[in-house]
Amino acid sequence: MNKEEAFREKLRKVVELARSQGNEIGQEQVIEAFDGLELSGDQLQMVYDYLLQNKIGIGQHLTPEDYLTKEEQDYLAEYLAAIREIGEISEGEKEAVFLSAMAGDPDAQRRLTEIYLKEVPEIAKLYAGQGVYLEDLIGEGNVALTIGVSMLGSQENAREAEGVLAKLIMDAMERHIQENADAKKIDKRVEQRVNLVADKVQELREELRRNVTIEELIRETGLSEKTIRDAIRMSGFKIEGIDIG
Repeated sequence: MNKEEAFREKLRKVVELARSQGNEIGQEQVIEAFDGLELSGDQLQMVYDYLLQNKIGIGQHLTPEDYLTKEEQDYLAEYLAAIREIGEISEGEKEAVFLSAMAGDPDAQRRLTEIYLKEVPEIAKLYAGQGVYLEDLIGEGNVALTIGVSMLGSQENAREAEGVLAKLIMDAMERHIQENADAKKIDKRVEQRVNLVADKVQELREELRRNVTIEELIRETGLSEKTIRDAIRMSGFKIEGIDIG
């Protein structure tokens, strides 16, 4: 693993640690995490800036108002109001529900789902501010919750089952964030390719004083015919000055 890969892996672990601590991490924890990479003061500040941009407090706890938009705060208030009638439950009662759910009792599994409808938004807050809507995070978490309550039979005790259920919810939210990031990368690459073809068409059209052909674009850009035709199609066929043929 080279230094760049090691840095990315350590940064990922720092973010993961901060999420587990309620979107908060101490400066000492950050410095310790990057021990061995010999980061300069400027590089360490870049890490702090990255964490703050991802709504992670450095040595201080962030409240939802610090990282949720007004719309997200309003949605969260409405969501919590809608499930307000779900009664509180003691730790002893929760353990009993977990044990019954683990044994396959459908009533206990439904009750466990109800209980965790209040826990899902708390988990979602840990992942807020990463380019996805809080509403979507809660939705993904609730789907994982509904499926997860029926997957606890192999656990040895209620505490272990609770940890597994929380992880299923967190994994669902993390997948949604990653899928959203991947989609944005694809959209960016498509945009760049369309712009490259459009710019080259305009350049050649001015030089040749006529429409350009696909073959000429292949020679000038080094792109394949399929890539060029895909770019034309993805532009909505709005690239002017090209003979599609």
